[in-house]
Amino acid sequence: MKIAFLSSYAHFVLDESSSKTSGGAELQVALLAKELSKRGVETTLLSGDTGQPDLVIFHGVRTRNAGKFHTGNLQEMLASIPRVLSLIKEERPDWVFVLGWTAWLFVLWAARAHLHFKLGFICGLDTEVNGEFVRANPLRGRMFDFALRRCDTRFAMTRLQESLFRSNGMSCSLYRNLILPRQSPPIQKKSVDFLWVARCQPIKRPALFLDLADRLPHAKFEMVCPPENLALFSEIEKRALATPNLTFHKSVPYHAIQARYDDARIFVNTSEWEGWANSFIQSGQGSTAILSLSVRPDTLFDDYALGSCADNDKNHFFSLAEKMFSSPGETSLMGTESARFVRELHDNEKETSAFLDGLRSRS
Repeated sequence: MKIAFLSSYAHFVLDESSSKTSGGAELQVALLAKELSKRGVETTLLSGDTGQPDLVIFHGVRTRNAGKFHTGNLQEMLASIPRVLSLIKEERPDWVFVLGWTAWLFVLWAARAHLHFKLGFICGLDTEVNGEFVRANPLRGRMFDFALRRCDTRFAMTRLQESLFRSNGMSCSLYRNLILPRQSPPIQKKSVDFLWVARCQPIKRPALFLDLADRLPHAKFEMVCPPENLALFSEIEKRALATPNLTFHKSVPYHAIQARYDDARIFVNTSEWEGWANSFIQSGQGSTAILSLSVRPDTLFDDYALGSCADNDKNHFFSLAEKMFSSPGETSLMGTESARFVRELHDNEKETSAFLDGLRSRS
């Protein structure tokens, strides 16, 4: 079996010499590609052009430079179509996969019969299947949804996503997020009270973390916020650097990010939407409690006493943060529960097998 993934920056994760980073979707693609390669599956990443050479192999995974399909610039996206399709023709995969919404799913759907591959989609965000993305992006959303309904297979990564697919008349299989292996033993003594990690996007609502830092001047805050929306990043960086109780990082390499979770008592998520957040898993790997403003994956907060979700009530969110800060004993127990959820729900061997089982059922 040969599988290709169209993914903008997943090659950064596999290249351990790289200091560049991206988001959770790319992390998951890289981890899955690596695990599949270990199983003898011929795996290729069709990666965005970031100046890297073409055809470099990391951990058995072939990485191809597929041009600037990922930049958000319409002209560059259109110009890259021949390059992407020529690489698919050259690599001859049985399956091409995309993780997360993109109009590229429509392009791949249109090309699959001519290039003789099957098309698969992995859901990253609940909004991809609950109608929110289509409502917010009428043209791209309709193109994406049209192709999504015609994929040869689909994967959910949460039970909620699984039910959303089926309620919208689409079959799917389920596997859960994989784990980025630790590079070093965990830190025993935590020195940071609150940690925030995400790309600088409006949907992540980074300003709310800065509001929290202003409210708790005696607490120690740390923020990892790689730029994406440049106008928003300029505002956040300026404000963060002026916040005396906050340490700001523009970027932390993949291989070093786990240490930031290890060092924090409480991880804070302020996103409007996510699927099953990678940041929750890395919090668990660091025995770190979780405080979420809105994101509540499946029944995670009900099944494990690992922290709290404010259900998008900002006043309640701030109150919960104050309570967690003043209760180190309780947050330590939450951290223990956070570690337990990762042990019980996330295993790379098991989840890779679940992915392959789902794929074989559609082959």
